[in-house]
Amino acid sequence: MKKVFIITGEYSGDIHGGKVAELLKEQMSDIQIEGIGGVNLKAAGVKLFCDHEKMAGFGLSLKMIIDHLSLEKRVSEYLINEYKPDLVLCIDYGTFNLRVAKRLKGRGIKVFHYIPPQVWASRKWRIKGIKKYVDKVLCIFPFEVDMYKEYGIDVHYCGHPLIKQLPEKANKEEFFQKHGLDINKPLVSIFPGSRPLELKFLANTLIGGAKLLQKKHPELQFCISHAPNLSDNVFDKYVNGTDFRVIKGENQALLSVSDSLILASGTVALEASLYQVPMIIGYKGPWILYLAYLLFRCINRVSLPNIVTDDDIVPELIQSKFTKENICYETEKLLYDKNLREDTIKKLGYVREKLSDKFSAKEVADCIFNELN
Repeated sequence: MKKVFIITGEYSGDIHGGKVAELLKEQMSDIQIEGIGGVNLKAAGVKLFCDHEKMAGFGLSLKMIIDHLSLEKRVSEYLINEYKPDLVLCIDYGTFNLRVAKRLKGRGIKVFHYIPPQVWASRKWRIKGIKKYVDKVLCIFPFEVDMYKEYGIDVHYCGHPLIKQLPEKANKEEFFQKHGLDINKPLVSIFPGSRPLELKFLANTLIGGAKLLQKKHPELQFCISHAPNLSDNVFDKYVNGTDFRVIKGENQALLSVSDSLILASGTVALEASLYQVPMIIGYKGPWILYLAYLLFRCINRVSLPNIVTDDDIVPELIQSKFTKENICYETEKLLYDKNLREDTIKKLGYVREKLSDKFSAKEVADCIFNELN
Protein backbone atom coordinates (compact mmCIF):
# COMPACT_ATOMS: atom_id res chain seq x y z
CA MET A 1 0.00 0.00 0.00
CA LYS A 2 1.32 3.43 -0.98
CA LYS A 3 1.17 6.19 1.61
CA VAL A 4 0.92 9.96 1.08
CA PHE A 5 0.91 12.81 3.59
CA ILE A 6 -0.56 16.22 2.65
CA ILE A 7 0.39 19.41 4.53
CA THR A 8 -1.79 22.52 4.25
CA GLY A 9 -1.62 25.62 6.43
CA GLU A 10 -4.84 27.47 5.69
CA TYR A 11 -8.31 27.16 4.21
CA SER A 12 -7.42 27.64 0.53
CA GLY A 13 -4.71 24.98 0.70
CA ASP A 14 -7.21 22.64 2.34
CA ILE A 15 -9.59 23.10 -0.61
CA HIS A 16 -6.86 22.27 -3.14
CA GLY A 17 -5.55 19.38 -1.05
CA GLY A 18 -9.00 17.89 -0.66
CA LYS A 19 -9.47 17.79 -4.43
CA VAL A 20 -6.05 16.20 -4.98
CA ALA A 21 -6.86 13.56 -2.34
CA GLU A 22 -10.19 12.75 -4.02
CA LEU A 23 -8.51 12.25 -7.39
CA LEU A 24 -5.72 10.12 -5.93
CA LYS A 25 -8.26 7.83 -4.28
CA GLU A 26 -10.01 7.45 -7.64
CA GLN A 27 -6.72 6.40 -9.26
CA MET A 28 -5.48 4.20 -6.40
CA SER A 29 -8.23 2.63 -4.34
CA ASP A 30 -5.81 1.24 -1.76
CA ILE A 31 -3.81 4.42 -1.19
CA GLN A 32 -3.49 5.66 2.40
CA ILE A 33 -3.55 9.43 2.89
CA GLU A 34 -3.01 11.39 6.09
CA GLY A 35 -2.35 15.07 6.55
CA ILE A 36 -2.63 18.42 8.24
CA GLY A 37 -5.70 20.27 7.04
CA GLY A 38 -9.34 21.02 7.64
CA VAL A 39 -12.84 20.15 6.54
CA ASN A 40 -11.97 19.52 2.89
CA LEU A 41 -9.20 17.02 3.54
CA LYS A 42 -11.38 15.33 6.11
CA ALA A 43 -14.30 15.15 3.68
CA ALA A 44 -11.98 13.50 1.14
CA GLY A 45 -11.30 10.69 3.62
CA VAL A 46 -7.92 11.96 4.80
CA LYS A 47 -6.97 11.10 8.38
CA LEU A 48 -5.88 14.34 10.03
CA PHE A 49 -2.70 14.47 12.07
CA CYS A 50 -4.03 17.79 13.32
CA ASP A 51 -6.37 20.54 12.20
CA HIS A 52 -4.58 23.45 10.52
CA GLU A 53 -6.52 25.98 12.63
CA LYS A 54 -3.48 25.70 14.88
CA MET A 55 -1.42 27.17 12.05
CA ALA A 56 -3.72 29.85 10.64
CA GLY A 57 -2.76 32.50 13.16
CA PHE A 58 0.95 32.58 12.36
CA GLY A 59 2.45 35.97 13.07
CA LEU A 60 4.96 37.69 15.31
CA SER A 61 3.77 36.50 18.73
CA LEU A 62 6.18 34.28 20.60
CA LYS A 63 3.45 31.73 21.32
CA MET A 64 2.57 31.39 17.63
CA ILE A 65 6.19 30.90 16.66
CA ILE A 66 6.71 28.30 19.40
CA ASP A 67 3.52 26.48 18.35
CA HIS A 68 4.71 26.34 14.75
CA LEU A 69 8.16 25.07 15.68
CA SER A 70 6.61 22.46 17.96
CA LEU A 71 4.23 21.26 15.25
CA GLU A 72 7.06 21.19 12.70
CA LYS A 73 9.09 18.92 15.00
CA ARG A 74 6.18 16.66 15.90
CA VAL A 75 4.96 16.10 12.34
CA SER A 76 8.50 15.53 11.04
CA GLU A 77 9.22 12.93 13.71
CA TYR A 78 5.88 11.24 13.01
CA LEU A 79 6.62 11.07 9.29
CA ILE A 80 10.16 9.77 9.77
CA ASN A 81 9.60 7.31 12.63
CA GLU A 82 5.98 6.18 12.41
CA TYR A 83 3.96 6.89 9.27
CA LYS A 84 6.89 6.66 6.81
CA PRO A 85 5.02 7.87 3.71
CA ASP A 86 6.23 7.32 0.17
CA LEU A 87 5.57 10.97 -0.62
CA VAL A 88 4.74 14.21 1.18
CA LEU A 89 2.73 16.83 -0.72
CA CYS A 90 3.30 20.32 0.67
CA ILE A 91 0.69 22.85 -0.41
CA ASP A 92 1.52 26.57 -0.23
CA TYR A 93 2.53 27.75 3.29
CA GLY A 94 6.14 27.99 2.22
CA THR A 95 8.09 28.76 5.42
CA PHE A 96 6.59 25.92 7.43
CA ASN A 97 6.63 23.43 4.56
CA LEU A 98 10.23 24.11 3.57
CA ARG A 99 11.33 23.60 7.16
CA VAL A 100 9.56 20.24 7.23
CA ALA A 101 11.08 19.34 3.84
CA LYS A 102 14.52 20.13 5.25
CA ARG A 103 13.95 17.71 8.14
CA LEU A 104 12.83 14.99 5.71
CA LYS A 105 15.84 15.34 3.41
CA GLY A 106 17.80 12.10 3.16
CA ARG A 107 15.07 10.06 4.89
CA GLY A 108 13.83 8.28 1.78
CA ILE A 109 10.64 10.36 1.59
CA LYS A 110 9.89 12.23 -1.62
CA VAL A 111 8.69 15.81 -1.18
CA PHE A 112 6.56 17.57 -3.80
CA HIS A 113 5.61 21.22 -3.34
CA TYR A 114 2.35 22.35 -4.92
CA ILE A 115 1.84 26.14 -5.05
CA PRO A 116 5.45 26.86 -4.07
CA PRO A 117 6.65 30.06 -2.36
CA GLN A 118 6.35 33.11 -4.59
CA VAL A 119 10.11 33.60 -4.89
CA TRP A 120 9.50 35.76 -7.97
CA ALA A 121 7.80 38.32 -5.71
CA SER A 122 10.31 38.55 -2.85
CA ARG A 123 13.22 36.78 -1.14
CA LYS A 124 14.40 35.05 -4.29
CA TRP A 125 17.14 33.28 -2.34
CA ARG A 126 14.48 30.85 -1.06
CA ILE A 127 14.76 29.06 -4.37
CA LYS A 128 18.05 27.59 -3.13
CA GLY A 129 16.19 25.87 -0.29
CA ILE A 130 13.58 24.58 -2.74
CA LYS A 131 16.32 23.16 -4.95
CA LYS A 132 17.97 21.48 -1.96
CA TYR A 133 14.97 20.01 -0.15
CA VAL A 134 12.11 19.61 -2.67
CA ASP A 135 12.08 16.81 -5.24
CA LYS A 136 9.50 18.33 -7.57
CA VAL A 137 7.82 21.73 -7.82
CA LEU A 138 4.22 21.83 -9.03
CA CYS A 139 3.68 25.46 -10.00
CA ILE A 140 0.48 27.32 -10.87
CA PHE A 141 1.70 30.31 -12.91
CA PRO A 142 3.19 29.82 -16.39
CA PHE A 143 5.96 32.37 -15.84
CA GLU A 144 7.34 30.29 -12.94
CA VAL A 145 8.46 27.39 -15.12
CA ASP A 146 11.48 29.01 -16.77
CA MET A 147 12.67 30.39 -13.45
CA TYR A 148 12.74 26.99 -11.77
CA LYS A 149 14.29 25.34 -14.81
CA GLU A 150 17.03 27.96 -14.76
CA TYR A 151 18.01 26.66 -11.32
CA GLY A 152 17.88 23.02 -12.42
CA ILE A 153 14.74 22.24 -10.41
CA ASP A 154 12.31 19.54 -11.54
CA VAL A 155 9.16 21.55 -12.27
CA HIS A 156 5.73 20.86 -13.74
CA TYR A 157 3.21 23.53 -14.67
CA CYS A 158 -0.20 22.42 -13.39
CA GLY A 159 -2.28 25.46 -14.25
CA HIS A 160 -4.03 27.52 -11.59
CA PRO A 161 -6.51 25.55 -9.45
CA LEU A 162 -9.09 28.31 -9.58
CA ILE A 163 -9.61 27.88 -13.31
CA LYS A 164 -11.40 24.55 -12.81
CA GLN A 165 -12.35 24.66 -9.14
CA LEU A 166 -13.92 28.11 -8.96
CA PRO A 167 -17.73 27.72 -8.99
CA GLU A 168 -19.84 29.37 -11.64
CA LYS A 169 -21.36 32.73 -10.76
CA ALA A 170 -24.19 32.40 -8.27
CA ASN A 171 -27.73 33.22 -9.30
CA LYS A 172 -27.97 36.82 -8.16
CA GLU A 173 -31.72 36.91 -7.55
CA GLU A 174 -31.64 33.68 -5.53
CA PHE A 175 -28.62 34.79 -3.51
CA PHE A 176 -30.15 38.20 -2.72
CA GLN A 177 -33.45 36.63 -1.73
CA LYS A 178 -31.71 34.07 0.50
CA HIS A 179 -29.82 36.76 2.42
CA GLY A 180 -32.49 39.47 2.49
CA LEU A 181 -30.69 41.79 0.07
CA ASP A 182 -32.39 44.30 -2.23
CA ILE A 183 -31.94 43.29 -5.87
CA ASN A 184 -32.39 46.93 -6.93
CA LYS A 185 -29.48 48.26 -4.84
CA PRO A 186 -25.78 47.90 -5.77
CA LEU A 187 -23.87 45.55 -3.45
CA VAL A 188 -20.42 46.31 -2.07
CA SER A 189 -18.76 43.39 -0.25
CA ILE A 190 -15.84 43.47 2.17
CA PHE A 191 -13.39 40.59 2.53
CA PRO A 192 -11.17 41.41 5.54
CA GLY A 193 -9.03 38.26 5.44
CA SER A 194 -8.96 34.73 6.79
CA ARG A 195 -6.35 34.99 9.56
CA PRO A 196 -6.66 36.61 13.00
CA LEU A 197 -3.56 38.72 12.37
CA GLU A 198 -5.05 40.06 9.12
CA LEU A 199 -8.24 41.04 10.93
CA LYS A 200 -6.22 42.85 13.57
CA PHE A 201 -4.47 45.07 11.03
CA LEU A 202 -7.11 45.33 8.30
CA ALA A 203 -10.69 44.84 9.41
CA ASN A 204 -11.39 48.17 11.13
CA THR A 205 -9.99 50.23 8.25
CA LEU A 206 -11.68 48.17 5.51
CA ILE A 207 -15.03 48.36 7.27
CA GLY A 208 -14.43 52.03 8.13
CA GLY A 209 -13.94 52.83 4.46
CA ALA A 210 -17.23 51.10 3.69
CA LYS A 211 -18.99 53.13 6.39
CA LEU A 212 -17.77 56.37 4.81
CA LEU A 213 -19.07 55.16 1.47
CA GLN A 214 -22.42 54.27 3.05
CA LYS A 215 -22.80 57.80 4.45
CA LYS A 216 -22.16 59.34 1.04
CA HIS A 217 -24.29 56.84 -0.88
CA PRO A 218 -27.21 55.49 1.16
CA GLU A 219 -28.46 53.72 -1.97
CA LEU A 220 -25.68 51.12 -1.54
CA GLN A 221 -25.89 47.95 0.52
CA PHE A 222 -22.97 46.13 2.15
CA CYS A 223 -21.96 42.62 3.10
CA ILE A 224 -18.96 41.33 5.03
CA SER A 225 -17.51 37.91 4.26
CA HIS A 226 -16.78 35.77 7.31
CA ALA A 227 -14.08 33.24 6.41
CA PRO A 228 -15.29 29.79 7.54
CA ASN A 229 -12.04 28.97 9.34
CA LEU A 230 -12.45 31.93 11.73
CA SER A 231 -14.47 31.40 14.89
CA ASP A 232 -17.34 33.74 15.70
CA ASN A 233 -15.50 34.89 18.82
CA VAL A 234 -12.53 36.08 16.74
CA PHE A 235 -14.62 37.64 13.97
CA ASP A 236 -17.60 39.23 15.71
CA LYS A 237 -15.67 41.90 17.62
CA TYR A 238 -14.72 43.55 14.32
CA VAL A 239 -18.24 43.68 12.85
CA ASN A 240 -20.23 44.64 15.94
CA GLY A 241 -21.66 48.12 15.58
CA THR A 242 -22.32 47.91 11.85
CA ASP A 243 -25.56 47.19 10.05
CA PHE A 244 -23.69 45.34 7.31
CA ARG A 245 -24.91 41.83 6.63
CA VAL A 246 -22.37 39.13 7.55
CA ILE A 247 -22.25 36.06 5.31
CA LYS A 248 -20.18 33.08 6.39
CA GLY A 249 -18.80 30.31 4.19
CA GLU A 250 -20.12 31.58 0.83
CA ASN A 251 -17.07 33.49 -0.34
CA GLN A 252 -17.22 32.72 -4.06
CA ALA A 253 -20.96 33.23 -4.34
CA LEU A 254 -20.70 36.60 -2.60
CA LEU A 255 -17.79 37.65 -4.81
CA SER A 256 -19.66 36.75 -7.96
CA VAL A 257 -22.85 38.71 -7.21
CA SER A 258 -21.20 41.88 -5.89
CA ASP A 259 -20.95 45.12 -7.85
CA SER A 260 -17.69 46.15 -6.22
CA LEU A 261 -15.29 44.63 -3.70
CA ILE A 262 -13.08 45.85 -0.87
CA LEU A 263 -10.47 43.15 -0.37
CA ALA A 264 -7.48 42.23 1.72
CA SER A 265 -4.65 41.19 -0.60
CA GLY A 266 -4.49 37.49 -1.38
CA THR A 267 -5.97 34.74 -3.54
CA VAL A 268 -9.42 36.29 -3.16
CA ALA A 269 -8.30 39.01 -5.59
CA LEU A 270 -7.61 36.39 -8.25
CA GLU A 271 -11.00 34.82 -7.61
CA ALA A 272 -12.65 38.21 -8.00
CA SER A 273 -10.79 38.87 -11.25
CA LEU A 274 -12.02 35.59 -12.73
CA TYR A 275 -15.56 36.76 -11.95
CA GLN A 276 -14.58 40.16 -13.46
CA VAL A 277 -15.82 42.14 -10.47
CA PRO A 278 -14.12 45.55 -9.95
CA MET A 279 -12.20 45.72 -6.67
CA ILE A 280 -9.72 47.61 -4.57
CA ILE A 281 -6.93 45.88 -2.65
CA GLY A 282 -5.90 47.03 0.80
CA TYR A 283 -3.18 45.73 3.06
CA LYS A 284 -1.24 46.85 6.10
CA GLY A 285 1.04 45.08 8.55
CA PRO A 286 3.64 45.85 11.19
CA TRP A 287 5.99 48.52 9.89
CA ILE A 288 9.06 46.38 10.53
CA LEU A 289 7.66 43.68 8.23
CA TYR A 290 6.72 46.24 5.61
CA LEU A 291 10.23 47.71 5.61
CA ALA A 292 11.65 44.20 5.27
CA TYR A 293 9.27 43.60 2.36
CA LEU A 294 10.48 46.77 0.61
CA LEU A 295 14.05 45.58 1.06
CA PHE A 296 13.53 42.09 -0.32
CA ARG A 297 10.74 42.44 -2.89
CA CYS A 298 11.45 41.59 -6.54
CA ILE A 299 8.39 43.29 -8.08
CA ASN A 300 6.46 46.45 -7.28
CA ARG A 301 2.95 45.00 -7.44
CA VAL A 302 1.19 43.03 -4.69
CA SER A 303 -2.16 41.87 -6.12
CA LEU A 304 -2.31 38.81 -8.34
CA PRO A 305 -4.51 40.37 -11.08
CA ASN A 306 -1.89 43.10 -11.56
CA ILE A 307 1.02 40.64 -11.38
CA VAL A 308 -0.47 38.13 -13.82
CA THR A 309 -1.34 40.78 -16.40
CA ASP A 310 1.68 43.01 -15.70
CA ASP A 311 -0.71 45.95 -15.57
CA ASP A 312 -2.14 48.26 -12.90
CA ILE A 313 -5.75 47.15 -13.23
CA VAL A 314 -6.62 47.04 -9.54
CA PRO A 315 -5.95 49.94 -7.11
CA GLU A 316 -3.48 48.82 -4.42
CA LEU A 317 -3.73 50.70 -1.12
CA ILE A 318 -0.72 49.49 0.82
CA GLN A 319 0.54 50.58 4.25
CA SER A 320 0.44 54.43 4.43
CA LYS A 321 -2.10 54.55 1.56
CA PHE A 322 -4.32 52.13 3.45
CA THR A 323 -6.84 54.61 4.89
CA LYS A 324 -10.62 54.75 5.18
CA GLU A 325 -10.71 57.82 2.96
CA ASN A 326 -8.73 56.19 0.15
CA ILE A 327 -10.83 53.02 0.32
CA CYS A 328 -14.00 55.10 0.02
CA TYR A 329 -12.63 57.24 -2.84
CA GLU A 330 -11.32 54.35 -4.98
CA THR A 331 -14.44 52.23 -4.50
CA GLU A 332 -16.66 55.20 -5.33
CA LYS A 333 -14.84 55.64 -8.65
CA LEU A 334 -15.29 51.96 -9.56
CA LEU A 335 -19.01 52.22 -8.87
CA TYR A 336 -19.84 55.58 -10.46
CA ASP A 337 -17.21 56.31 -13.13
CA LYS A 338 -18.80 54.42 -16.03
CA ASN A 339 -15.76 54.49 -18.33
CA LEU A 340 -13.38 53.37 -15.60
CA ARG A 341 -15.75 50.60 -14.55
CA GLU A 342 -16.14 49.25 -18.08
CA ASP A 343 -12.39 49.42 -18.72
CA THR A 344 -11.63 47.62 -15.44
CA ILE A 345 -14.08 44.80 -16.18
CA LYS A 346 -12.59 44.38 -19.66
CA LYS A 347 -9.02 44.24 -18.36
CA LEU A 348 -9.94 41.77 -15.61
CA GLY A 349 -10.96 39.42 -18.42
CA TYR A 350 -7.29 39.25 -19.48
CA VAL A 351 -6.39 37.39 -16.27
CA ARG A 352 -8.10 34.20 -17.38
CA GLU A 353 -6.47 34.48 -20.79
CA LYS A 354 -3.02 34.51 -19.16
CA LEU A 355 -3.71 31.29 -17.25
CA SER A 356 -4.16 27.91 -18.94
CA ASP A 357 -7.30 25.78 -18.83
CA LYS A 358 -5.48 22.85 -17.20
CA PHE A 359 -7.23 20.97 -14.39
CA SER A 360 -4.63 21.75 -11.75
CA ALA A 361 -5.59 19.17 -9.10
CA LYS A 362 -5.68 16.43 -11.76
CA GLU A 363 -2.20 17.42 -12.93
CA VAL A 364 -0.94 17.15 -9.33
CA ALA A 365 -2.64 13.80 -8.75
CA ASP A 366 -1.19 12.45 -12.02
CA CYS A 367 2.33 13.56 -11.03
CA ILE A 368 1.99 11.80 -7.67
CA PHE A 369 0.47 8.69 -9.29
CA ASN A 370 3.34 8.48 -11.78
CA GLU A 371 5.92 8.90 -9.00
CA LEU A 372 4.36 6.22 -6.81
CA ASN A 373 4.08 3.76 -9.68
